[in-house]
Amino acid sequence: MAFSTETWVQAASFLGAGFSVGFGAIGAALGEGYAAGNASRAIGKNPAMGGAILKNMLIGQAVAESAGIFALVIAMLLVFMDVQGAPMIEAWSLLASGLAMGLSAIGSGAGGGFPAAEACLGIADNPPTQNALTTNMLIGSAVCQTPAIFGMVVAFMLMFMDWSAQPLWPGWAAVMGAGLSVGLAAIGSGVGSGMPAGAATGGMARQPGAATTIRTNMLIGSAVSQTPAIFGMVVAFMLMFVDWNGTPAWPTWASLLGAGLATGLSAIGPGIGNGFTAQEASAGIARVPEASSTVTTTMLIGQTVAQSTVIYGFLVSLILMFIPRGASETMVAWAAPLSAGICMGFGGIGPGVGEGLAAAYTVNRIARNYEGVGVLLTRVMLVGQAVSESTGIYALIVSLLLLFVI
Repeated sequence: MAFSTETWVQAASFLGAGFSVGFGAIGAALGEGYAAGNASRAIGKNPAMGGAILKNMLIGQAVAESAGIFALVIAMLLVFMDVQGAPMIEAWSLLASGLAMGLSAIGSGAGGGFPAAEACLGIADNPPTQNALTTNMLIGSAVCQTPAIFGMVVAFMLMFMDWSAQPLWPGWAAVMGAGLSVGLAAIGSGVGSGMPAGAATGGMARQPGAATTIRTNMLIGSAVSQTPAIFGMVVAFMLMFVDWNGTPAWPTWASLLGAGLATGLSAIGPGIGNGFTAQEASAGIARVPEASSTVTTTMLIGQTVAQSTVIYGFLVSLILMFIPRGASETMVAWAAPLSAGICMGFGGIGPGVGEGLAAAYTVNRIARNYEGVGVLLTRVMLVGQAVSESTGIYALIVSLLLLFVI
């Protein structure tokens, strides 16, 4: 049975809507459930503050829900999209739009639950800090939504830009790569941004006099945790705005799809790893405010090293996009660049998380003894991170072999 172009585009818009809400509902539900569970714990500890804790829980859940609402908005637009006269490439752009929004909402929704949960527990432990905790919860939860906003921006562009000037081949892979790049990259950054927000909110309940110092560290740590998502968005923009006319359809399509996967996947680990580090830094400063300078410096060093694998992924993406490959429809010609993107993407996840954990536990101990072991522990951290980095380097080497030797 033959279908018209409009039928294919309409079907793709429906699939995109399903992906948007289907994936987008995961993170928000997890974050809201985590907040609700800890609200119950808090009320059990201090029933007299039940009303205040319940109100705080609902506010926190509402903010965590926003990523799911973004996904719902994109889904509704896709369901009622006017596809009359749309070119076939728009089928891929609408599908990619749903993936960009749905995937990017996972991390932001889940991450938003951390500060909401800690605010509920903090109100139970130290009721006079209620207003300060709610304020910090709102700030931290709002920062968590940034990766989802990146995904929403790209989703809108994929839906409403005019794609008629792009060739179907390899243009379809460019728009799909864009959606996957920003969507996958946002997962780690969304979760990672919520970790220091939660630790900072809980820390303020224990150490209200150091609220400003704790919040400053939280914002710095959360900002660094956002950078992997920014790499994903940059690659998405390049894939969308470069004119792919004149490039050979085969194997360029594999290169463009691989470019989106290389950065998108490799950004997940560093986003989460940076979150672990910032979380321990915020908690450490809450315990020992005098250690803030040393702890923040060590945090930034550790986070910088943990970023390296997403930089490898970004490098592989640039090579895949901008180093021309001769036209060839053989299996080797397209399998090599696609495999290179997959290799570097998945290969960057573990090192990013592992290096973040090494930095997190180092920061934890430095906060407890910042005058005695700071330099020694930093050296140990860097050595440990270098060893953890080796697997990411293996992935980079294999990716380069696939690109330049095969």
